[in-house]
Amino acid sequence: MYVNECMDKKLTLSLNQEIIERAKKFAKENNTSLSKMIESYFDSLTERKSKDEIKTTPLVKSLSGVVDLPEDFDYKQYRAKHLLKKHK
Repeated sequence: MYVNECMDKKLTLSLNQEIIERAKKFAKENNTSLSKMIESYFDSLTERKSKDEIKTTPLVKSLSGVVDLPEDFDYKQYRAKHLLKKHK
C-alpha cells in the first residue's frame, strides 16, 4: 500500500444510509474504521497501472473453478438472453 507522507485530509461523501450502517458493522467486526476501509479501497482502485491489471481477491481465487462451463460457452450471448428475459 502506498504510504502517504502528507497529512490526512477530510473528505465528505454522500452514501445510502443502509450501506453506511452495513459498512460500520463490517468495520467494527474487522477492528478497523470506515476511513481506513475507504482509503484501502481507493488505494486498490488507483494503484493498478491499467484496467487489465485488476487484482484478484482471495474470495474470488477461492471461487475459481467452482463452475464447469462447456468449452463453447458464449457468455455474451447468455447474458443478452438473460437480460431480455429479465426485462420483459
